[in-house]
Amino acid sequence: MLTAKGAATRRRIIDGAAAEIRDKGAATATLDDVRARTSTSKSQIFHYFPGGKEELLLAVAAREAERVLEDQQPHLDDLTTWQAWRDWRDAVIRRYEQQGVNCPLGVLITELGRSTPAAQALTTQLIEQWQAALRAGILRMQETGEADRRLDADRTAAALVAAVQGGVVILMSTGAIGHLEAALDTFLTLLRASGRARAR
Repeated sequence: MLTAKGAATRRRIIDGAAAEIRDKGAATATLDDVRARTSTSKSQIFHYFPGGKEELLLAVAAREAERVLEDQQPHLDDLTTWQAWRDWRDAVIRRYEQQGVNCPLGVLITELGRSTPAAQALTTQLIEQWQAALRAGILRMQETGEADRRLDADRTAAALVAAVQGGVVILMSTGAIGHLEAALDTFLTLLRASGRARAR
């Protein structure tokens, strides 16, 4: 169990490593770079991350995964109206516009190896949390009659996560955000239309 000071030092190292990765890339950033940026010693880095660079990269990836969901708040946990869904959509677009073609989480997962258990577990946890939040929002809209109750909320949420990720991949490949905007706008239009059609 870390003390408050220890937890703060560990977080400073993670944040410093994340900044180095954004500046130089995961493959190029070194522990010495992180040490210099965070004003910590090599012994401190290995105290908090005994596994060295790989363990530190995994910690940074975990933090970046948290940020994916944090950047969608408070909207993601309050998808109770169409305006709330629109606000969430805008938050997603804003996040990835600011990120541009550089995706720290994607780079880190690639560096760690997508097939490693730790990387797979991290990605799975992120997708499951994201999908669960969207599922809860869809269920709320179904309960109020704003969306068709016949829709499978879990599969619909899964499709939305896949659509967002597809748009992000295209953004990273081309620098164009239009596909992500189209995916979100089309999904919201169809979800809203499902409730109207059911009410007729």
